[in-house]
Order: sequence, then structure tokens, then C-alpha cells
Amino acid sequence: MSSSTQLLLVECADQPGLVHGITGVLLRHKVNVVGNHEFVERELGRFFMRTEFDGTADAARIEAEVRSVLPAAAVVRCAPVRPPRVVILVTREHHCLGDLLVRHAHGEFKAQVCAVVSNRAELEKLVTRFDLPFHCVPAEGLSREAHEARLLAVLEPYAPDFLVLAKYMRVLSPAFVAKFPQRIINIHHSFLPAFAGAKPYQQAFDRGVKVIGATAHFVTDALDEGPIITQQVLPVDHTHTAADLSVVGRDVERLALSRALKLVFEQRVFICGRRTITFD
Repeated sequence: MSSSTQLLLVECADQPGLVHGITGVLLRHKVNVVGNHEFVERELGRFFMRTEFDGTADAARIEAEVRSVLPAAAVVRCAPVRPPRVVILVTREHHCLGDLLVRHAHGEFKAQVCAVVSNRAELEKLVTRFDLPFHCVPAEGLSREAHEARLLAVLEPYAPDFLVLAKYMRVLSPAFVAKFPQRIINIHHSFLPAFAGAKPYQQAFDRGVKVIGATAHFVTDALDEGPIITQQVLPVDHTHTAADLSVVGRDVERLALSRALKLVFEQRVFICGRRTITFD
């Protein structure tokens, strides 16, 4: 994307002429469309559109004019593209965190990782190698509410657009989740809702699975039931032990989480009820 690239996101009730009306506004502002996706969710009658364009036109004026050609209660956002601010939450597993830190260091994500926060201290050395702040907020001896209050105090100065749970092994309260609606992304160790709970790879081994999957999803009040962003699988067979499956699982978790974050950070994901609409 060039420095002048702007992004227009639209969601509204479907009706004829929407694409014509929206692109007509862009044409009048003499901007150059460099990428466009649209989709109609037929069961709900909802229209979704993501448009990238180059130009110096005023985003607020374009947003207002686009809104004027759409049905009532349309959701419209138009703004220059900017990298979101991100804080990563972890516990003790390093594989997803390490992968994200390397990708971030080499510019693979259009995002600014501001800090890493953990309820344990084990990963501090890994984080400091990448010249990022690390905060340990222990949970021992604290109620969930008290621990989350301390966590929020650490997060507040960073003003994160997104929180990434890179194997953060604590359940967040509904009150905490409500402070970051549709802005917390989690990686889960299976194709949800399969193999929930403890020892997922032992469960997979016991069932003789032929693929190992992982699911990246938005966090909601319902544990591991938020809208799914992406899922990935890798093949396995009868020769894999439970320990082998765990190794494959870590690999596929890395893939699923990094793919999901790329989509979210580039604003390619719309939430539609319990589902997502994703524009690759």
C-alpha cells in the first residue's frame, strides 16, 4: 500500500445499486480504486464491501457521501490505512509468541506490537531480545477481578486496538471482554468445538485423528465460542504419538494465528452474527 492509501468499509442491508452508488462517490472524488471485494449474505440480506483506494480526498467527506447513498443504519468507515496498536498476552508457551515476534520484526504484519504482558515471567528473555516491553502481572493469590484490574492498569497506557492471546492460559471475565469488544483474538488448539478441555492432543490420539487443526477466533463471553476467523490443518497418521501430535499442533497453531492476525490487521474481517466474512 502507498502512503496515500485509504480504506472504505461498508455493511448495510442489501439492495440493488449499492456498488454503483458507492463507486460513484469515489469517482466524483477522483480517487483510484486499487482493491475491491463485496459479498452478500443472502440469508440475512446483508451487504459487505471493502475498498482500498489511493488519493488525497477527505475521508470524512467520502464517508458522509457514501452513507447518503446507502440504506438507513448502514455502517460506514473511511480512513487512511494505519497499523493498529497491539498488545500480546502470553503465559509460558513460547511457540506462538516467538513466531509473532519474528514476523513483526521483519515487517510481515501491518501492525505495531507495543508490548507483551504475561501472568508468568518465563518468556521475558525472549521478548527483550526483540526490544519490546515485557510486563509480568502475576495472578497468584488474587481474585480474577483483582488480577484483571492490574492487567488493565498495565494495558491502559498502550491504548491497544487489539489484544492477541498467544496461548494466554487464563479465562477472561465478561467485564474484561466488554472493554475490548471484537478486539481480542485467541488461538485454540483444535477445530472448535472438538477436543475442548484438558489434554487435547491425548484426546486426538485416542480418537485416531488424521489431521491436527487449530482455530483462531474472536473472544466473547462464551468460552471458545466467538466468531471464527480462520482454521488450519496439518496431516498426521497412525505413526504419530500423542507427543508427536503436540509438536504438529504447535506448528498449526502458529499458522492459524498468524493468518488470522494478517486478516484482522488489514481490516479484511467483518463480524456477521456468530460468523465472519473474510476478504482475502
